[in-house]
Amino acid sequence: MDYEETLQYLYDSLPMFSRTGAAAYKKDITNTAILCSFLDNPQATLKCIHVAGTNGKGSTSHMLAAVFQQAGYKTGLYTSPHLKDFRERIRINGNMISQHFVVEFVKKIKAYSEEIQPSFFELTVAMMLQYFKEHKVDIAIIETGLGGKLDSTNIIDPELSIITNISFDHTNILGNTLREIALEKAGIIKPYKPVVIGETNDEFTQIFSHSAQINQSPIYFAENEYAVMGFESIQDLLYISYSDKKSGETVAYATDLDGIYQQKNLRTVIVALDVLKDTFNISYDDVHEGLMHVKSLTGLHGRWEKIADHPLTVMDVGHNEAGIRAILQQIESMTYEKLHIVIGIVKDKDVDTILSLLPPGAKYYFTMAHIQRALPAEELQNRAAYFNLTGACYNSVNEAIITARSIADRDDLIVICGSVYLVGEVDN
Repeated sequence: MDYEETLQYLYDSLPMFSRTGAAAYKKDITNTAILCSFLDNPQATLKCIHVAGTNGKGSTSHMLAAVFQQAGYKTGLYTSPHLKDFRERIRINGNMISQHFVVEFVKKIKAYSEEIQPSFFELTVAMMLQYFKEHKVDIAIIETGLGGKLDSTNIIDPELSIITNISFDHTNILGNTLREIALEKAGIIKPYKPVVIGETNDEFTQIFSHSAQINQSPIYFAENEYAVMGFESIQDLLYISYSDKKSGETVAYATDLDGIYQQKNLRTVIVALDVLKDTFNISYDDVHEGLMHVKSLTGLHGRWEKIADHPLTVMDVGHNEAGIRAILQQIESMTYEKLHIVIGIVKDKDVDTILSLLPPGAKYYFTMAHIQRALPAEELQNRAAYFNLTGACYNSVNEAIITARSIADRDDLIVICGSVYLVGEVDN
């Protein structure tokens, strides 16, 4: 098989979450362990940072990768899902995994894989670990796919675990309460290895502290380490100042991920780097320069990303209650004439909660990604009407964007959101 045939084989023959949702999720790491054993356990050779959380884990992972790259470390980065190219999931120093490696890996493991029938994600995790091993990365930053305890990536033994935050998402798999979701995420805390918690409340503090105590793991709550003093967006950069709660000193950073919700993710990154300062040699200049160039260093897209001016057009992968609230906070901070929202949502999200948050005064363009899990645009339109959200339906996100830009005035704002897969289909 050539690369395209190999990729089609992976998509067609393995259960894939983007297509079938919960049916593709396997609640254990058995298959991943079996695959890794077949490969002589590549995960045992790697230094890793493990990142879980409902929202922000992708941004946090990319920020960390940018800083490590800037400091001169050969840095592996694993994230999911991809937006446009499967190879986005597995990178070293920002460069995507080679087509040749994908083909050869699948050729090597195909017969064995067909015996144990792993999911698409399970096989991808094994591929990533083998790639990072063969290329001898200095550090691998690995984002969980879904949850934590039972996620395929939880086969690793990291130098540091990070849990960015807890909110409602994938409740059909992770649990119907925030406590259940927090317990699942806490499953990445490993014995004797430190963990950083990005955001929490009293209930989650207890859950994470208890798990850390059982594992004898040092635990750091980012909110207890640094306080946000102020932030400002200037020319596509977000400038943030923090107060170190222990020393009282003020530290300032800027990042090209300019969504104002990044202030929390960046704080988590700073605390993580503080924890690792005795293990890795990273200077303040490395941190500063890395954060200023996350997009170019790591290839991150879809986080409050501007794709056009006049009217300003931005896209964001926010797709659950917390993600939509962050987008709305960003919108409220901006000056514009009229608001246009291009939106598509997948069926297994809490659609009504998302719609209930959206402003009735905006003009809507209802559409859908071209995946099985997508909620049909007409159904989304009908459900939105209950919340006084009105607009027309479009067969594709790009048709919706073209229409919105033709209607919008120069000083209007167009926001594309609601699904990672929708953002992935935007032509830009």
